[in-house]
Amino acid sequence: MKILIRLPNWLGDVVMSTAFVNAVGQLYPDAQIDVIIKKELSNIAPLIPGITQIHPFSKQDFSGLSGVYRFGKKLKAEKYDLFFNLPQSLSSLVMGWATRAKKRVGFGKEGGFFLLTNSLKKPVNLHRVDEYVSLLEQFTGKTIAHKQVKLNASVTEPKQNNRVLVNFNSEASSRRMPLDKGRGLLNKLTAAFPDITFGLIGSPKEVDFVSQLITGSENPERLENYAGKTHLPDLCSLMAQSAAMLTTDSGPAHLANSVGTPVIVLFGAGNEYNTAPYNKQNLIVLRYGKLTCEPCVRNTCKLYGVPRCMELLDELQIINTLSQYTNYA
Repeated sequence: MKILIRLPNWLGDVVMSTAFVNAVGQLYPDAQIDVIIKKELSNIAPLIPGITQIHPFSKQDFSGLSGVYRFGKKLKAEKYDLFFNLPQSLSSLVMGWATRAKKRVGFGKEGGFFLLTNSLKKPVNLHRVDEYVSLLEQFTGKTIAHKQVKLNASVTEPKQNNRVLVNFNSEASSRRMPLDKGRGLLNKLTAAFPDITFGLIGSPKEVDFVSQLITGSENPERLENYAGKTHLPDLCSLMAQSAAMLTTDSGPAHLANSVGTPVIVLFGAGNEYNTAPYNKQNLIVLRYGKLTCEPCVRNTCKLYGVPRCMELLDELQIINTLSQYTNYA
């Protein structure tokens, strides 16, 4: 049997979808499992266990519905038996339809249910991982007892117990650490943990923000700037070799969780019951939790401009929590 899975379009969602890929492998142990993934994220696909073939998809090369149709049609010769669609978009449904897979399975939300052979009902108020896996459970009538989010990071060095990674970035400004709050928190962290080096990560478009965080900080010699300097596989390795990760609600939070690194997630607008990292071992979620608007799940803070839920996070609580994962309380 040949199975094709259209993976989601955001980094955190791709990481969470690894539980779905694993579940497909459990139910179809002899199947070839291939994936379609956004080109910009395609270098992480080889780290997902159980995948045979990777089909990178570029919106620039295949724009619009006609483009996704052409891309899907290219895969028609593969003669897939099953197509699972995880993104909830009409374009991904058109892509799946064009592959002419014998069965095309997805949630019928975007008006494209007629493009599916099996249009299933999306459950509400589930964690994203459980939502993805429910698609498989509904289709097969079987329950997946063991769900695990996992990436296979390449570990070439021993764990650095004196290095903690920090990510204050997020695609959404309502989940990003405000600049002044972030700089102040870094100062308190370097003062509280004199033997720890803090490595700040970020994508190429987040380089300026990370540089601003470091500029004017009180102990810059213990702040390492990795922003824009690591590809996703390298970042996974860096995470796996670090003592812990302090991060906002973002893709890197899920990356670190998937490779087994202890993670402290600082939540603002996002709803941790739906999108927090899934593996509960060595995971702590912190939020302010006293504002009536929490969580608003908006990408921008309409009420305060700068997200107060992030500004009011308890710095002493963050320090005490991080001390659990370092040798220096």
